[in-house]
Amino acid sequence: MERIPKDFYKLFSSKYTDYYMLFLTAIYEEMSLSYSVLGLTEKECRAVMNEKIAAAALLWDEENYDEEGEFLTRSNMASVCLKHFQEWGWLKQDYDEALNSYVVTFPEYSQMYVELFRSLLDEQESEERESVMTIYSHLYTYSSDKEKNNEILKSALRVSKKLVQMLVNMQDGMRGYFDELSRQKDFRGIQDVLVKEINNSDSRKYAILTTTDSFYRYKEAVKELLDRNLQENDMSRLKLLRELEEVRQKKMKDEENAGKVKDPKKTDEAEKIKELRLERAAAMCEEAADTLIRIERQFDAIERRYNKLIEQKTIFASRAAARIRYVLQEGAEEDRTVALVDLLNKSRRKEEISEKLAERIRLSRPHRALTDESLYKRKEKGREAFVPATVSEGGQAEENLESFVLKPLYTRKELQEFKERNSVGNVFRTTRQTVRSAEDLEKLFFIWQEATENAFGSGEITVGEEEETEQGMRFSTLEIRED
Repeated sequence: MERIPKDFYKLFSSKYTDYYMLFLTAIYEEMSLSYSVLGLTEKECRAVMNEKIAAAALLWDEENYDEEGEFLTRSNMASVCLKHFQEWGWLKQDYDEALNSYVVTFPEYSQMYVELFRSLLDEQESEERESVMTIYSHLYTYSSDKEKNNEILKSALRVSKKLVQMLVNMQDGMRGYFDELSRQKDFRGIQDVLVKEINNSDSRKYAILTTTDSFYRYKEAVKELLDRNLQENDMSRLKLLRELEEVRQKKMKDEENAGKVKDPKKTDEAEKIKELRLERAAAMCEEAADTLIRIERQFDAIERRYNKLIEQKTIFASRAAARIRYVLQEGAEEDRTVALVDLLNKSRRKEEISEKLAERIRLSRPHRALTDESLYKRKEKGREAFVPATVSEGGQAEENLESFVLKPLYTRKELQEFKERNSVGNVFRTTRQTVRSAEDLEKLFFIWQEATENAFGSGEITVGEEEETEQGMRFSTLEIRED
């Protein structure tokens, strides 16, 4: 951090940060194709940036001044940017005697940032790094490698950790879309959320995981390679330990017979070198076994996260469909009838519009406008005379069974909100916190009543033990599982 210049971070505060990132990445990639060992010349750097400027949709107007006060045009932008990169410390100059000119290179601290820019601008590169196929390739390479280089296993472990983190980030992104979907009040809002979820980078990675880089395509192959590498590693370690034990026993015998050996110093040195090599090889086998076990654990975590992500995607699709059905059934929360009547009153063609509207919706009676006078119009029908009802002789009065039937005190919207508040996925489950008032108890009864009426359809209803809340209300636990 001490080597980073103080003006290094000016790049991130500029309004042309996106273009600077694009230019630096292009120069960095072009250096790998350069014939010069040291780097690119300044002329070559300007040519690379001019190619990107020609392809960029940049509006050239009178306000194209950068933070340093330089006026930018299509012709001088490459030179100005190259000067800024050198002044801020992103690039440095070295003189190449063979070319007889200055060449531009990236300092070590700048290379790390440019690698990050490269990953941000190129999604395919990150998809290649964070894939099940890459883990399989590393394990297969290690299995075929005669020297058994542990760095290959460490690379596989790093990729598996990145893949787990990618799945965690995808799950967090899905939770955000769940919250955004639940806040939508109309069909257009639901559609926008679905389009954003489909077009984001996580969905593209998910599509790759389920198609070309299918987890289940390489799942068994990866597990077989892990088992095979562990077995081969254990066999090699046991073989090395036996050889090491033989060397140590031979060393003890040589110490006992030190007087009989012609050149004991030369023999001891050779035995020590052999013993040291065997110890290092055994330690590498132990390190490889530990790395393989950690990869196996990470792969189990990948499997759990992958299955959970598929479940979340399914739940998201079902919730979106349920939300659309709800909006279509209940309509928008705001009633626009009052606004329509207000517009009709202000319009000069309200009679014509009313007639066309009546024709379209096929009214059963002719339409008429209500005025202040129509509200106080006298009724044509007179008052009916009072006629006493006859009393039937004998027999008890019929019981009024309607008094025992619960009336629909709540709208379907209120019941649906209560149901969604106590549902996880497609399962409605009650707890002690479900019922906090008499209204909640009545809503629970209506939901149970509706579920039992539709019991002939798909779904499963389970009534459990009795629960008692802190307010003293008792109810039986209820679980409704919809298919």
